[in-house]
Amino acid sequence: MTIFVCMDDTDNLNSRGTGRLARAVAEELAKTYPVRGVTRHQLYVHPDIPYTSHNSCGVIHINMDGYEHLDDIFEIAREEMLDDFIDGSDPGLSVANHEQIKPSLIAFGKDAQQLVLTQEKARTLAKNLKIRLKGLGGTEDGVIGSMAGLGLALTSNDGRFLQIGSIRELIGPQTVSTLINAGIDDIYTLDGRRVTSGTIWNEETKSVKPCPVNEKAILFVEEVDGELRAVKRN
Repeated sequence: MTIFVCMDDTDNLNSRGTGRLARAVAEELAKTYPVRGVTRHQLYVHPDIPYTSHNSCGVIHINMDGYEHLDDIFEIAREEMLDDFIDGSDPGLSVANHEQIKPSLIAFGKDAQQLVLTQEKARTLAKNLKIRLKGLGGTEDGVIGSMAGLGLALTSNDGRFLQIGSIRELIGPQTVSTLINAGIDDIYTLDGRRVTSGTIWNEETKSVKPCPVNEKAILFVEEVDGELRAVKRN
């Protein structure tokens, strides 16, 4: 049972990224609500789509059900985004209970990874599904990615976690047990072997990026010169 908060197109080439803003908003929301984590979802990269660097959106996952808190969650996120508005950005914000995310929105999210979509389609979908959606400046093109992110996040089989548990506190190589205790559910090699012990190698200044897989946070690794190295997937 999850409430999703999605934001897109919140940055410019010289600013902090959408992922960083999503983590900041998640931190604020966590003062009141049980935030599970933040995921990043890759959208379509195409010359007809204005984007900053990678065209990805950020989704905050809140472990709760119901509709009575949606307005408050939306308002907290909206205020945080407006307080950190970046000139030249075209942000969009959406908030939805998992029950509002129907197959049509999941299809929209998948389409947004391979097609050029329109604000009109995003806004019509939000209206029909009674989902809170708002553009917060600029051209407001971010409403497209913010709706797409809702559908992609619900599948629990897309993107990667930017934040879950305490994984961001762990940089560089870490033992398997440390990563599991930090909030990762399981570790697998790309060829399907489960990893239960040893050290996972990662960049000295980076934390690992597990992926949502069937509602779990799974870290993928690959063997390089006898060492297991963390893999960052889209």
